[in-house]
Amino acid sequence: MAALLLAVAPALAGEPARHLRVLALFPGKAMVELDGEQRLLRTGTPSSRGLRLISADAHGALIEIDGQTRRYQVGSPVGASFVRPAVREARIRRDGQGAYRTTGSINGRMIDLLVDTGATTIALSGVEARRLGIPYRLKGEKTRVRTASGTAAAYSVMLERVRVGAIELRQVEAVVLEGRLPEQVLLGMSFLKRVKMENRDGLLLLSSR
Repeated sequence: MAALLLAVAPALAGEPARHLRVLALFPGKAMVELDGEQRLLRTGTPSSRGLRLISADAHGALIEIDGQTRRYQVGSPVGASFVRPAVREARIRRDGQGAYRTTGSINGRMIDLLVDTGATTIALSGVEARRLGIPYRLKGEKTRVRTASGTAAAYSVMLERVRVGAIELRQVEAVVLEGRLPEQVLLGMSFLKRVKMENRDGLLLLSSR
């Protein structure tokens, strides 16, 4: 299960403070925001910008930043300047193909997402739904959806939790298409219409309402 964790990294002597927020935790992985830029850290992956994830689970993470190692506990502020933000955000950069892709979670399980404002709801394949433990055949309602190849059989479901960056929404509508398509989970308007969206020269900023 992912856990929300916010913290501010201590300043090095003679240098401005670097602001680190840990947005979500998974076994061996952590979604963080360093000085406003989001990135996914994995244990065993070389450090980036002086940042290295040593270990992580649902309760906390051991992170090295600029050579200093600190344990970030869930819900425990670090540093006197800690302030819990009133507005939760997610920053998604446009990739070389002109698409907005990011990492998020559904019901606490990590997924890769493709932002699709043309999709009415979140859409995922039956293969991905089974991986996420979504009992779409048991609890879903049969429906049909329009795709680039025509109409296709699908199941309408309600996702308990969907997280993108620091934003988590509950009870989000989705459709599950039988088979392996779409190859990537589509982040459609059932999520996007419930947040504010702003495009800043290749940076898609999502913020809570």
